[in-house]
Amino acid sequence: MPKRKEVLTSDEIYHIYNRGVEKRVIFHTNRNFIRFIELIQFYQRHHRLRFSKLSHQERLEVIRKEKGELLVDIVCFCAMPNHFHLLLKQLVDGGLSLYLRLISDSYGKYYNTLHERVGPLFQGKFKAVRIESDSQLLHVSRYIHNNPVAAGLVEKPEDYLWSSYREYTGAQTGFCNKNIILNYFKSVDKYREFVEDYADYKKKLSRIDHLLLEEPES
Repeated sequence: MPKRKEVLTSDEIYHIYNRGVEKRVIFHTNRNFIRFIELIQFYQRHHRLRFSKLSHQERLEVIRKEKGELLVDIVCFCAMPNHFHLLLKQLVDGGLSLYLRLISDSYGKYYNTLHERVGPLFQGKFKAVRIESDSQLLHVSRYIHNNPVAAGLVEKPEDYLWSSYREYTGAQTGFCNKNIILNYFKSVDKYREFVEDYADYKKKLSRIDHLLLEEPES
């Protein structure tokens, strides 16, 4: 992954986005999605263990024992067929870039082995947009969770398996720091209303469109 020119600041939250090179599909099967989601949890901490060298049980043990320094808080995520979104809080200097490098390198090698290809899988440097206000934070989380609906993949965000929305609504367990978002709401149901009010979402999104889903730098 190419190095970034700008410095990403610790204790700040960033909307991270990247997609497959040539807009190619990067998640073809359920197993591909599961692999990516396991990677974003596994590499949340910095350790010298390689995901691909461990059994499933060994990976779970590494996560359970919380080995290594915590690089980022994962606020929410969504993996789409040809791209992904992450809302991340950097906890240590350089943590976010290291985290993205570990995820991208590991998934890229896995994908290339499966598909007998060589070369980068992702389109250049990941895009990082710093969150500058509480309002932007909430609307970006809603944007991310509504991505599958906007793309026509599902009718409701809770129907999509490969995002953190079901974790937010209590339909499944997960690993996100949900309090960063949910502390702004009186209840989970209030957040659900906020996300699923699609018409209002579209209206508010237009006001911050210049901050969202900009073209990744090549």
